[in-house]
Amino acid sequence: MIYKRSELGDNIGFTTIIDEKFKTCSLAVFFLTELSDDTAAVNTLATSILSTSSSRYRSYAALTEKLSELYGAGLGSAARKKGNAQILSLKASWLDSRYAIDGEDIGGEMRELFKDCLFSPNAENGAFDEDSFAIAKKDLLDRIDSELNQKRGYALSQAAKIAYRGEPAECTGYGSKEAALSATPEDAFRAYCELMKTAQIEIYYVTPREDDSFAEMFRSSFGSTERCPKAVKVRDHSPLKPEVETFSEEFDVSQCKAVMAFKTDSDDIYALKMLSLIYGELPFSKLFLNVREKMSLCYYCTSHSVSAKGSFFVDCGVERSNIEKAKAEIMAQLEEIKQGNITDMEMEGSLMALDNAVLQVGDTPSSYIGWYFDCFCDGETITPEEHFRRFTEVTRERIVEAAKSLKPDSIYLMLNKEVKG
Repeated sequence: MIYKRSELGDNIGFTTIIDEKFKTCSLAVFFLTELSDDTAAVNTLATSILSTSSSRYRSYAALTEKLSELYGAGLGSAARKKGNAQILSLKASWLDSRYAIDGEDIGGEMRELFKDCLFSPNAENGAFDEDSFAIAKKDLLDRIDSELNQKRGYALSQAAKIAYRGEPAECTGYGSKEAALSATPEDAFRAYCELMKTAQIEIYYVTPREDDSFAEMFRSSFGSTERCPKAVKVRDHSPLKPEVETFSEEFDVSQCKAVMAFKTDSDDIYALKMLSLIYGELPFSKLFLNVREKMSLCYYCTSHSVSAKGSFFVDCGVERSNIEKAKAEIMAQLEEIKQGNITDMEMEGSLMALDNAVLQVGDTPSSYIGWYFDCFCDGETITPEEHFRRFTEVTRERIVEAAKSLKPDSIYLMLNKEVKG
């Protein structure tokens, strides 16, 4: 594998990853901008429209037909958050031209198609095409509505909103329903123009062979685009609340949800990740074996670390009558780790899980893109092998210190409606 990164312009990075084992190519353009309730929804709509039409292919049907002709090439968009940043992406994948039956230049056609979608969108007179906008708006509203139906995801989203109140990270990565409903084609086009002007842009191209044509296309196209990029601080530890805050909501659910948020001032991301694996991420973790299996207090009980925000979450599905018992045992198992009660099996099993995750990087073009983009966001580009090596250096003492650094911040409860007699 060959990794190369260059600067195409002001805060525009271009990374090429060459791996001859692939028969397909993948391209991803990431826009990094600060999260805000005012812009998250319209930003999501803008990038979504770019993947459904262009000035050349003015309908989703026309664009889909063209992609089908290119041996089933793919084009899509996504919106999520990382720390205080909203990350919007436009991605494409296609069969390498060497495998075309009749010698078609698939890569060349995809280069022009992608260029049209990004730099010549389906818009006139300062507004996106109404039909394309309507499709994007419906998709976004469906996504927002579906979150409430996925109760665990909704609980985690609400817990984050409480933990990060007053910070950009309290927003979802794709915006609120209210903002989506009020958005217009003009709003979305203004958002697109603003992203092209001010967002930090990172481009990733995975190919089985040397190919500078995409870098040249982006360099030329962005050369005629006005740029005034604004810095985005992805990593920013969230301050601990003066007192633990509890927030609850009642729904027509049979299983309650509890999400406990902790804050940490530790920057030892490797020890915090090991802590999370031992505490609640794996089948042999303390939360799984004790809170779920041994004591039968929860249907599930897991943990995860959010290093970009210096936070840590434990979430569980639980009967209403067992909430306080579950919370107490969750804290008791954290205390076990603080006391240094970590077995060799827990250490070795965590490293095996991490090793398995590392081995999967490079299996697909998208795994390379995901890995190196996350490295960019974290401020250090390292190989998966070096990343794993650093985990092997984590000691029990560092895990204990990471556990001691966790301080309770807030609790979100999704409760079932009690039957009143």
